[in-house]
Amino acid sequence: MRLPIVLLALLLPVAACTQTHESPAGALRPAPYPCDGCEITHEADPDTLGWQATVAAADEPGERLVLTGRVVGPDGRTPMPEVVLYVHQTDATGRYRHEDSRLALQGWLRTDAEGRYRVETIRPGPYPSGGMPAHIHVYVAEPGRAAYYLNDFVFEGDPELTPTYRATLLPGPDDGVLRLTRDGDGWLGIRDLRLVR
Repeated sequence: MRLPIVLLALLLPVAACTQTHESPAGALRPAPYPCDGCEITHEADPDTLGWQATVAAADEPGERLVLTGRVVGPDGRTPMPEVVLYVHQTDATGRYRHEDSRLALQGWLRTDAEGRYRVETIRPGPYPSGGMPAHIHVYVAEPGRAAYYLNDFVFEGDPELTPTYRATLLPGPDDGVLRLTRDGDGWLGIRDLRLVR
């Protein structure tokens, strides 16, 4: 199924650079969690989206990171093709950098027939003010459904990955916490993104 450009724009809000999606300690966010206060800025033709996206160019400072896996249904097994993913993140210093009024580190892709995705980027830095682990935001847009937020990609071993932070995660088996492994000169994180019903 091909999503028309206008429909894709309506489905893919871009999070404001200051938005952190924090909830009060111990509060569970509703599912699906909406992208509150977002603006629509994506104009890419969905027909050009493949299952891989480069978020950080080769010359972007920071440690290289590849995120990969599948998008699966709520059962945790069924591959979900044609799902659009939008990701955005801070740079290695923990700041949301802009170029030509757009976030510098963001990307879109559409899962393949097996539900696969791959994102090439860098490890994000934590916010300079602290209080939240380094993270990469991820939204999904299933065909015929408005975009919604999934738990951020966060990384095991981050000192800010505290019980208080974990209490703010969307409930369910996909908490977004990755155990990274070395992959050549960079890092590899594997996560199956489970859709919400």
